[in-house]
Amino acid sequence: MEKYVFLVLVFVIGIILGIIIKNVYTSIKLSKAKDEAKKIVDDANAKADNIIKEANLDAKTQAYEYKLQSEKEIKAERLELTKFENQLSQREQNIDRRDIALQGKEDILDSKNQQLDKKQAELGKYEEQLKHQIDEKVAELEKIAAMSAQEAKKELFEQVKVQMENEVTAYIKEQEEEAKTKASLFAKDIIANAINRYSQEEVTERTVNVVSLPGEEMKGRIIGREGRNIRAFESATGAELIIDDTPEVITVSCFDPVRREIARMALEKLIKDGRIQPGRIEEVVENTKKEIDDIIYKAGEDAVFELGLSKMKKEEIRMIGKLKYRTSYGQNGLQHSVEVAHFAGIMAAELGINQQLAKRAGLLHDIGKAMDHEMEGSHVELGAKFAKRMGENNIVINAIASHHGDVPTESVVAVLVSAADTLSAARPGSRSETIENYIQRLEKLEEISKSFDGVDTVFAIQAGREVRVIVNPEKVDDLKSHKLARDIKEKIENELTYPGHIKVTVIREVRANEIAK
Repeated sequence: MEKYVFLVLVFVIGIILGIIIKNVYTSIKLSKAKDEAKKIVDDANAKADNIIKEANLDAKTQAYEYKLQSEKEIKAERLELTKFENQLSQREQNIDRRDIALQGKEDILDSKNQQLDKKQAELGKYEEQLKHQIDEKVAELEKIAAMSAQEAKKELFEQVKVQMENEVTAYIKEQEEEAKTKASLFAKDIIANAINRYSQEEVTERTVNVVSLPGEEMKGRIIGREGRNIRAFESATGAELIIDDTPEVITVSCFDPVRREIARMALEKLIKDGRIQPGRIEEVVENTKKEIDDIIYKAGEDAVFELGLSKMKKEEIRMIGKLKYRTSYGQNGLQHSVEVAHFAGIMAAELGINQQLAKRAGLLHDIGKAMDHEMEGSHVELGAKFAKRMGENNIVINAIASHHGDVPTESVVAVLVSAADTLSAARPGSRSETIENYIQRLEKLEEISKSFDGVDTVFAIQAGREVRVIVNPEKVDDLKSHKLARDIKEKIENELTYPGHIKVTVIREVRANEIAK
């Protein structure tokens, strides 16, 4: 029992000793930690003091630098202000000097004004004296000349008017000659170059309207029993067959050149085939229509390809191809349009403008002729409307509308197309003209020239390409003869339609005749 008590006491004492030792160790460790913390705090305080001292020193240094900089700037501003003050002071002195000078000038001007007033008063007196003297002289002159001042003034104005007209006419003549010399050389060079570069045969294609027969018996077969074959043929083609006494020939008549060509080709096929009956006629005519459509479109495509033009709508190409069967004065419409396009393109290239646009306008300028037999209106109006509907350029539309002078030209391309159209129509062999139209044009040409005062005799020569006007030398002088030539030229341009150019020559001569006896 005592043994157990002793062990318990030893255990309790051990625990107490452990607690005491632990507390002592903790106290020692805590004391050491406090010493380290104090040391850290002291170091931190020392560093903070150093930082504060350095900051104060830096702040003082910067403040001193700022102070020096401010003093320097203030000093510079003071110098500048002093400079401005000196300049202002100098300007004030200059202004004072100018005021003194101006004051002196004002005094001089006042003195001069007074002198001018005196002179004006004297001039007033002199004017009254001169007016009085002039009135006296005018009265004397009126008595001497037996003419009033108004009449003399009118006479003087008439003389001045005549003199001015002569001078103006002479000036216009001089300017025209100079302009013609320069323009003629330039235009001749361009046109000659265009003609030289475009070589075209002078043979014109004509729509054939006569069909040859292998024999006279073929006429009966074409007419058919009671005329049923010829009626079927005319109904299918829209063309009329004229069968007369001419041996082995049938004439195809129709205002529409395309339908006339369809009728000609279909008739030739029927004659070659030999089977001529209403059913066969309708079949051949339908096939021929398709063939003609293909030919028309191919002709339009070939023309566009030859000119190297860009995109064109199918309807435009078809209308261009229809010109193949349209003639004007014997000149093939498609050939003429292609020729105009070539001429316009060459001249456009010479002038440095859009060659493609000029060619396009030249090719389409007569496109209205492909439809003028189907619709109301001139080929110019129809062509312009068609081009507008197809979305063509406004320059092309204006070139079509203005190539016969119906509307004013709005671009150089329109002028070139008009010139190219004239070139194509006027070249030798391009067109034929009936004798009636030819005679009427010559008579109209002479009639226009005779309508002017002072004209004695008129001669239309060189197939109507020149008109020579002989004037009365007592009524028309040299200067008025130039004005007369210009007036005749303008009237011909406004009233007469003609291919190419017409030269107007006014002849004035004085002949003195005496007979020796």
